[in-house]
Amino acid sequence: MSYRDPVMAMCYDFDGTLAPGNMQEHDFFPDLKISPAEFWEESNALAREHEVDPILAYMKLMLDKARMSGKVQISRSAFRKYGKAVDLFRGVKSWFGDINEYAAKNGVRLEHYIISSGLREMIQGTAISTHVKEIYASSFIYDQHGVAVWPANAVNYTTKTQYLYRINKGIENITDNESVNEFVPEEDRRIPFSRMLFIGDGSTDVPCMKLVKNQGGHSIAVYSEDKEGSRDYAIRLLHDGRVNFIAEGIYTKSSKMFKYTSSVIDMVAASYRLYSLTKSVSQLP
Repeated sequence: MSYRDPVMAMCYDFDGTLAPGNMQEHDFFPDLKISPAEFWEESNALAREHEVDPILAYMKLMLDKARMSGKVQISRSAFRKYGKAVDLFRGVKSWFGDINEYAAKNGVRLEHYIISSGLREMIQGTAISTHVKEIYASSFIYDQHGVAVWPANAVNYTTKTQYLYRINKGIENITDNESVNEFVPEEDRRIPFSRMLFIGDGSTDVPCMKLVKNQGGHSIAVYSEDKEGSRDYAIRLLHDGRVNFIAEGIYTKSSKMFKYTSSVIDMVAASYRLYSLTKSVSQLP
């Protein structure tokens, strides 16, 4: 495995991982005057009736409900404005600076990625978007007035894994399907899976959690004490071997999340030092 550049990928889900609940529940649903339970029930029924991907179903329903209301905007700028109202878990706003600083002191450079079934435009409106290198999430096509007209990208539980391979191979353009499927030797890949950490909370994250863990990286299942059954689900993921750790959605320096993440960074740093020493010895006459 090549360690020419000690860069490590931190990959996160968003809803339930960096923020409680679903992002639409903070302001968008209240503006529609519909409860989250009502919306998701109708969305799931739509998906079953028409055998539609659940992500596409919720995106269509968002547009339909907004148009029917005649008052709720569905423009790119409006979605980003909704993103500003999204509450984040405790410590998230300072997390990126704190964990970057810890990694830098240990000779590791972090890159942060969000891989979410939620809306890219809303995530772009949050306070943390400037700390993230790429946001891979569901998104809309917009007309000349910036109004959403059709889904552009739907990120579900299976498509999430493709973005891990894009990060792994250093292919950021989501329309480049040729390069991401080309064979690249492990030693030539930009970020080996062993230098990845995936943090998620729900069923849509399980394939990513398992992929990263099985390929030598690490995964953390997030739970919230405020969400019924959340901790039990995380424990089940741990017992089933899907993740390495579980941690409450608290991102302060004193949290288990910081403890586990810093330990993975320590391992990456040690592996890089060992690689450097081995390489120097191999070059002796």
